[in-house]
Amino acid sequence: MNTRSVAAQGSGRARRAANSKAVEVGARAGFGARGAIYVLVGVLALQIALSGDGKQADRGGAIAEISEKPFGKVLLWVLGIALVGMALWRLSEALFGSAGPDGHKPTKRAMAAGRSVFYGFVAYSVLSFAAGDSGSGGGSSDKQSQDVTAMALGWPGGQWIVGIGGIGVAGAGVWIAVRAIMRKYQKHLKMSEMSKKVRQAVDFTGVFGGTARGIVFATAGGFAVAAAVKHQPDQSKGMDDTLRSFTDTPAGPWLLVVIALGLVAFGVFSWANARYRKV
Repeated sequence: MNTRSVAAQGSGRARRAANSKAVEVGARAGFGARGAIYVLVGVLALQIALSGDGKQADRGGAIAEISEKPFGKVLLWVLGIALVGMALWRLSEALFGSAGPDGHKPTKRAMAAGRSVFYGFVAYSVLSFAAGDSGSGGGSSDKQSQDVTAMALGWPGGQWIVGIGGIGVAGAGVWIAVRAIMRKYQKHLKMSEMSKKVRQAVDFTGVFGGTARGIVFATAGGFAVAAAVKHQPDQSKGMDDTLRSFTDTPAGPWLLVVIALGLVAFGVFSWANARYRKV
């Protein structure tokens, strides 16, 4: 058996593994886990809007909230493992392409690779917290953002690096919101399997939730640009401070109420993906 034949067989096994039921289950579990995190972040943000105080409204706050519940550590292990499933599914898309006619485009595969790394990091932070490292997954996103910004600003050309990164995050937020408004998500879902009421619910949560999520990303990116322009790391904000900043607008806390409900809606939309996503 020659080397080319062995390589072909190995590639075939890897492709079959990527298309296996286990990877599909992992992807659906990952969407469920993502939904739980966004629902909790939205609820925490809603508490801030209505009371003016509350726990940190970001992934760390959500993880800490879960850990305080009965069997919280067990739930965190389940959540972390589900996110590993999401990371592996995205990795399979990067290696072999995703479902759909344009799933093999280099840009699609590159985006899948980036998402795989992101969800791998999130899974690691959740599992580290579950294992007892409370400074990992439960850390403040605001402090982490400011620390990274301060480090980057200290590099040669640091202001440009932070500024370009901020523009990239803001652009991603606009892209997320626009795609949600245009209902681009529908091509990834098994819409024909939904009843009329389910389709309406999916469209509502998809548009509302995706737009709110995009606004949060765009705003966070704007703060990063401000940090670069002013050369002040404390201008950079994580999700918690970004959400709290909405209360400083003329709309007051009510804008944060809308954004918070939007994040809850995105969590529910993620649960719909767990059921109807084309994997």
